[in-house]
Amino acid sequence: MGDRQSVRNSRIRQEIAAEAARIMATEGQKSFLTAKEKAARRVGASSRTSLPSNSEVEQALREWQSLYGGSEHSRTLLELRESAASAMRLFEPFRPRLVGPVLEGTADEHSRISLHVFADDPDAVVHFLMERHLPFTQETRRIRWHDGSGRDLEIIVLEGGGHAVELIQMIGPDARQAPPSPVDGRAQRRAALAEVEAMIAADSASVHDDDLASTL
Repeated sequence: MGDRQSVRNSRIRQEIAAEAARIMATEGQKSFLTAKEKAARRVGASSRTSLPSNSEVEQALREWQSLYGGSEHSRTLLELRESAASAMRLFEPFRPRLVGPVLEGTADEHSRISLHVFADDPDAVVHFLMERHLPFTQETRRIRWHDGSGRDLEIIVLEGGGHAVELIQMIGPDARQAPPSPVDGRAQRRAALAEVEAMIAADSASVHDDDLASTL
């Protein structure tokens, strides 16, 4: 009986993960928890059902994009990474690093380009933007740090070129440790411009191959 229940629970978790991935891919939802809760209601799962992990949902999202995204997803990702590289060149004085879905390959047209930018002066990035008359807004995002404590991230958001860029400010020596990933809680992977440019080259070749194949 226990084994049967375990198999049923596993199947329900997979259904929730798949539906949460579809919600994130098609409805622009970026919160894993919100997507999972909405998915659980849609599949009729009990409130006592154990929800899938963020990692399970991310894997389901990769599978969804592979099956249904096709060349359109590849082009969107290429465009986002090209925009990220342009932003990284602009903010070169702040040693920008690409993080998040655009780096990991799960981004879509609703995704922001997320950059970590580094400075000792917490006002340096704002002054940089004001000197260049670049419009921006500011946000604060509360996250759970590696030690379980809460921490606020100061974020600057720019709109332009069809994509939003968020500059997550890494201030002072504490910024050496990357914040935890919302997917698995490990330190976020960061990519410098050279790595992003290499990814763009690979993406461009893949899109070119897809276009060539479609003409044959």
